[in-house]
Amino acid sequence: MTNAAATTTTNSTGGTAIKRQKQTRRYVQQHEPLLPGLPDDLAQLCLSLVPPSLLYSVCHSWRRLIYSPSFPPFPSLYTLFYSSTTTTTTTTTTTSFPRNQSHQPNQTQSNPIEFLSFDPISSKWHRHPPPPPDPHYGPLLFRHPSFLSRNLPIQTVTVSNHLILLSATNYHFLPALSHPHIFHPDSNQWHLGPPFSTPRRWCAAGATNGTLYMVSGVGSQYSPDVARSAERWGMRKKEWVWERVASMKDGRFSRDAVDAVGWRGKLCMVNQKGNALKEGAVYDVENDRWEEMPEGMLVGWNGPATAMEEAVIYVVDEDKGVLKMYNHERDCWEEVIRSTRLKGAAQISAARGRICVVHGSGDGIIVVDVEIRPPKICTVQTPPLLHALAVHILPRISWPKLEAGY
Repeated sequence: MTNAAATTTTNSTGGTAIKRQKQTRRYVQQHEPLLPGLPDDLAQLCLSLVPPSLLYSVCHSWRRLIYSPSFPPFPSLYTLFYSSTTTTTTTTTTTSFPRNQSHQPNQTQSNPIEFLSFDPISSKWHRHPPPPPDPHYGPLLFRHPSFLSRNLPIQTVTVSNHLILLSATNYHFLPALSHPHIFHPDSNQWHLGPPFSTPRRWCAAGATNGTLYMVSGVGSQYSPDVARSAERWGMRKKEWVWERVASMKDGRFSRDAVDAVGWRGKLCMVNQKGNALKEGAVYDVENDRWEEMPEGMLVGWNGPATAMEEAVIYVVDEDKGVLKMYNHERDCWEEVIRSTRLKGAAQISAARGRICVVHGSGDGIIVVDVEIRPPKICTVQTPPLLHALAVHILPRISWPKLEAGY
């Protein structure tokens, strides 16, 4: 009996000592200097010149540093997904899981859209709150039970490090949004922008120089005035209001949901996707007028398009699997890289020398590094049971306290 009591006491004492050692080690790790002999503010300036991928693998203090709000953020891939099973909760917490971990969507709300970001440094996906349903029009709809073979477009735009949800369809085949929904990585939350003068879908959506544009489209019913109209919202202005700009000559851009690509102070767009016969238009922002698209640009615009820092336009030929860049001096498209992985491209985005491509199947995101020659191509695996709809490149989320597993 005495031996048992002594053993219990010893075990209890040993467990307490181990716990105390772990707490001490954690405290030392959290308070160890970034660079011995230097104040942390100076050390941070030095370490900010080192690639985050190298800092991540050295020690815990440097790993915490690259995710702190004070450290220059590296880009991450923010992706809208469609859940092939059910839907996710609208919780405001952010969770993460490794790429190979099975992902079971939450089933607490009828919303088929999930919103995640991929951290290229840790190779982990993080779940964020999905776009909330509009208080007036209800949840977004990606597939209607009466039209299972057709996906309904959900249009998103990146501007000034914000992700903007601009257009979608609800269950009654009406515009699903009365306001733009705005996500910023700093807050990890969605906010509402100014109300649209006319909620619409099947429009051209894009941005240039910090200003959002919505062109043409269909409202609650077809209207020639809406189909010809264009409006903009300057996010940097104090007035949160949409203003009309010059109208188009006709309503032929209300046939499909397309991207309006910001390029050299202009917005460039075509009225149909793919290799179908199409029309092009260019909006001159400074002079508030519409122009004809250059012939060479129109002929080669045969897939999803984007612009790198609004300086160079890229297009993926979705049939041939060719990434091309536009040469405005010669009015022609030049091949960048050809790959079977690019066939069937549905949406692309560009930033920091990378082109990110979403395949029409929604399985995997192809990343092309166009800063090196020859370009390097790789694939980011998406979580199981989720199909990618659109990818955007934005600064990573800040982590005041790192999650377990980092």
